[in-house]
Amino acid sequence: MNTVVRMLISGSIGMAMTGLVIFASAGTFDYWRGWVFLAVLVVSGWVSAIYFLRKNPAVLLRRLPTAEERPQQKAIAIGVLSLWAAMIVVSALDHRFKWSVVATEVSLAGDVLVVLGLAAIGLVLIQNNHAAVTVRVEENQHLVSTGLYGLVRHPMYTCNALLLVGIPLALGSFWGLIFLIPGVLLFALRIQDEEKVLEVELDGYRDYMQKVRYRLLPGIW
Repeated sequence: MNTVVRMLISGSIGMAMTGLVIFASAGTFDYWRGWVFLAVLVVSGWVSAIYFLRKNPAVLLRRLPTAEERPQQKAIAIGVLSLWAAMIVVSALDHRFKWSVVATEVSLAGDVLVVLGLAAIGLVLIQNNHAAVTVRVEENQHLVSTGLYGLVRHPMYTCNALLLVGIPLALGSFWGLIFLIPGVLLFALRIQDEEKVLEVELDGYRDYMQKVRYRLLPGIW
């Protein structure tokens, strides 16, 4: 199965499941925040896919869902996936049961954060086209230490932390923000285990760790 077909199938299934979770949890299709958020995901996904199909299709292959090989990473991956799903469910339930009141401007700001987060992920993939879904070092993979990688060692997770803020707000929920801290903690666990692999298998990574001190958040950790 070629890259385009696999991407279309994976992307379509992902978007369909996300939409199903959002509107089933909200209990209605009359949920403009859900539609706007879904539109942001679809448009951002297609723009990114079209760009990499033209420039570097291998990036899309590396981003297709793949099972982790390391037991600890498998457990963390399940935890992260469950957290994303729970965050969306709680945010949509918040709309359904009116647990919190979020102004339209705040929701739109959340959509902007989502766009920025997804755009930053695209930039990470441009700067490091070996960034895969799973933790692994490929043959002839070189160390990237410039651009976003000159600010933090794991900018992909930094971008995902931004999404942990943007998604609940986009869906009109303050309660969805309760997943921010658990999400960042899961990212931290994944990073610590990932760096054990990178120190051993990626040439120059130990020196890079001395050069770029922060893993996830500049000035903090």
